[in-house]
Amino acid sequence: MRTLLIAALMLASLYTQAQTLYTKAFGSPKDKAVIFLHGGPGYNAVNFEVTAAQQLADKGFYVIVYDRRGEGRSVDSAARFTFAQTFDDLAGIYKTYGLKKAILMGHSFGGVVAALYAAQHPAATAAVVMVSAPVSMQESFRTILQHVKEIYTARKDSTNLNYISMIENMDTSSIQYSSYTLGHAMLNGFYAPKHPSAAAKAIYKEAAADKTLQKYGNLMQPLAARGFWEHEKYTTLSLTATLEKLIANKTRLYGIYGKEDGLYSPQQVASLEKMTGTTRMFYLENAAHNVFADQREEFVRIIEKIK
Repeated sequence: MRTLLIAALMLASLYTQAQTLYTKAFGSPKDKAVIFLHGGPGYNAVNFEVTAAQQLADKGFYVIVYDRRGEGRSVDSAARFTFAQTFDDLAGIYKTYGLKKAILMGHSFGGVVAALYAAQHPAATAAVVMVSAPVSMQESFRTILQHVKEIYTARKDSTNLNYISMIENMDTSSIQYSSYTLGHAMLNGFYAPKHPSAAAKAIYKEAAADKTLQKYGNLMQPLAARGFWEHEKYTTLSLTATLEKLIANKTRLYGIYGKEDGLYSPQQVASLEKMTGTTRMFYLENAAHNVFADQREEFVRIIEKIK
């Protein structure tokens, strides 16, 4: 009997752990809500949380951050890594915080989640902000490979040029193709500005002392990437039709990108600008993938305009 009781308690504990979704709110519930959707798959919201969430709240926003199920601090060994489950969790956040409408701010892969959710739930979406987010995953991979090929050619780096040639001949829909491509982006500093401003350096220095960032800042969950690839084929997604649907639904669409983000070419940003319009597209100097930290003051000013 005692053994059965212990087993039951252990199962209850595992069930509780599986239902835990990390969320945190900044600011007053009376203010306009912003839900931040982090990148990945497999990453978390820590970087934004410690560098920009409070600053937005100080400007009159109710900022909610969360880690997707099975990623970061949202531990769940039974996470399915599907858009259906992800959307259910996002709807649950609306319910938990009593939100009828919110600005969905999607960073990187989070922009994919934000756009797809908003297309299904236009009444619950005040605006979609694409922050360093891909419109075509395959186009971003091609952009990265072209950039690194130019770098390796200039260096006369025959070894890495051979690696790039191998990647280009892989199945472009495979998880290996995307992983190797993004690996070369990271190796070549495509996620960070070459010459960060004094303000950005101070922000990163302060953030580096944060214990949560120290623990989770570089933590990636490979199961999430593989899971979304297996269930959703996310590496081949194109959002063009989805973004057009948002515009047809009269959902306000914004874009904020850094000019030094090696994942996107100026042509990709220009294509998105055709959809958003020039007044809703912001292409910032001296900023890369984490544009909210690289140019935090300007980023906050842009979001203030969305009110």
